[in-house]
Amino acid sequence: MRAAQRKIRHSGLLSALLISAMLPSVLLSAAGCTSMRDYVSNGFKVGPNYRQPAAPVAHDWINGDHVPRRAATDQDRYWWTVLNDPTLNGLISNAYQQNLSLREAGFRVLQARAARAIAAGYLFPQQQYAAGDYNRNALSRSTANSIFLPVRFFDQWDLGFNLAWELDFWGRFRRALEAADADLDVSVESYDQVLVTLLGDVAATYVEVRTLQQQIELVRTNITLQRETYTIANARFRGGQVSSLDVDQSVSTLAQTEALLPQFQTQLRSATDRLCILLGIPPEDLIKTIGERPIPTAPADIAIGIPADLLTRRPDVRAAEREVAAESARVGVATSELYPHIGITGTVGYSAEHLSQLLRPKAFEGAAGPYFQWNVLNYGRLYNEIKLHDARLAELIATYQNTVLKANAEVEDGLAEFLNAQQRAKSLAISVEASKNATNVALVQYKAGMVDFNRVSLIEQNLVQQQDLLTQAQGNIALGLIHVYRALGGGWQIRLNPAAEALPIAPPAPTPAPAGVPHEAVPAPRALIPQPAPADPALPPLPSQ
Repeated sequence: MRAAQRKIRHSGLLSALLISAMLPSVLLSAAGCTSMRDYVSNGFKVGPNYRQPAAPVAHDWINGDHVPRRAATDQDRYWWTVLNDPTLNGLISNAYQQNLSLREAGFRVLQARAARAIAAGYLFPQQQYAAGDYNRNALSRSTANSIFLPVRFFDQWDLGFNLAWELDFWGRFRRALEAADADLDVSVESYDQVLVTLLGDVAATYVEVRTLQQQIELVRTNITLQRETYTIANARFRGGQVSSLDVDQSVSTLAQTEALLPQFQTQLRSATDRLCILLGIPPEDLIKTIGERPIPTAPADIAIGIPADLLTRRPDVRAAEREVAAESARVGVATSELYPHIGITGTVGYSAEHLSQLLRPKAFEGAAGPYFQWNVLNYGRLYNEIKLHDARLAELIATYQNTVLKANAEVEDGLAEFLNAQQRAKSLAISVEASKNATNVALVQYKAGMVDFNRVSLIEQNLVQQQDLLTQAQGNIALGLIHVYRALGGGWQIRLNPAAEALPIAPPAPTPAPAGVPHEAVPAPRALIPQPAPADPALPPLPSQ
């Protein structure tokens, strides 16, 4: 009899499972959202399979013919080394190890990893727990039919295990895992984008520091020159050769030039403070550490590739594409809500009055079987949930395409800055050389009384202005190169190297004197700044791409 009952129970369970297995074909045709063919071709998942959207990329760069191109090499993964400045190389290494914004992005990657692991866990039984309890029970003798209560006071011991497993018939959990995978990719690409921005900011701020140092040095040189001019004018005034007008004008010109010093020094302090923040250290007098060097010299050629390379080189472009992939998967998650949730529940355990009898075979009890839960009469809400994600998907596709366009424009802007700064520097170098010659001639003629002081003053002021413009143009050449490589998305590959101190460092180039500055005014190169302690070992390295 018991064998027959077990057979009946087993056959009923198998019949229920068979009916559950046949539900997909019936419900897919009934709901009319995903055809059976699409359901099978999608790997037994409803909703769309992801396809990378088209991206608007140019055929070539506008100024591509004016740039001496070369193929990308390993050195371009560490593009700042082409500036041949060992101090900059050390700053880059320190910033990578210590910058706090980068560390924030790293912990966001860890959060995305954990979220992905949680999504993967839903593929397995979602509810599984063991439970046990003990109760001392007392039944009322005043209720109806209380005469049939043989025992009023009794104990109850229970021990069991419960399981509930919603089967992934429609790909709901697999689509959620796809979205989590894409979100993890987004976090990694965002980390890389923070890294690209960090490296570009360190290099650009460093060039700004060196440019300001050269501007200050040139101002000091011109102050010395104008003090000599004042001495000449004052001597001629005392000799009765000129009026006090020449003295007053020389004092005004000298004071005007001296006023540039505090302005540049304020800007220098601001730049070094920003550099300290990028290095992850409190603001300090960084000049004591990095010393003084000329503005880094940029090479004439650059590895720019073709515009289509931006789709794989720029982390923000890759992140935007991965956001599209994540939202495409969420469309499938929303679509799965149109169909019933099918699963299996089970409970096994022991129940007895006395603890000594709890684990005996007679105390065993259990139940198992399939179930389904269908959110009927909610299709207005469910369909609009799908429409919401469809609209969000369309928005992210447009965002991705717009990101590609902006990336292209940023490279073009950087190339224009790089090329035009070179041409501007050439013209200004000629102007500075002519202004220096004119200043020397004017002073000689003024001593001889051949020209008035007004002309001398104008020539000296023009020299100060032209030297300052030339210095800015020389700095803009390096900044243009930095902007190009940052726009190309270079530098994130540094995280693939487990040892930041192992970065390839190009040998320093000879340091010629800047235009308009005597050779003795150029300080000798300083040693590479000390390396900091390694980063927090609790933060694991990011996954390779």
